[in-house]
Amino acid sequence: MMDPEDQEQRRPPFCYGRLECVFPKGEDGLRHSPQACSGCPDKVECLRAAVQSKDGVAVREEKLDRDYASGHVGFLDRWSRKKKYRQQKKRRGWFADWLRRLKS
Repeated sequence: MMDPEDQEQRRPPFCYGRLECVFPKGEDGLRHSPQACSGCPDKVECLRAAVQSKDGVAVREEKLDRDYASGHVGFLDRWSRKKKYRQQKKRRGWFADWLRRLKS
């Protein structure tokens, strides 16, 4: 187990939280975590950060589209969720821009 002080000083890898790096679409059209991520100590937090980001909303939209195509979700439910996801993208985009400006 890593010393708590070492954990605080260790920086996450470059790919941390980047949706297309840690959860890319495969040839089958579904998203898969690459084999390189399997041994990473940051995997769980990294995937959470990627899915909760502005780009991560696309993952939920893709799932919703698959559910609609298979008949598990009706038209109005799909429309309502898509609207909610668009609002989340705007909010998360605004917040990320604000954080970038704050850090610079």
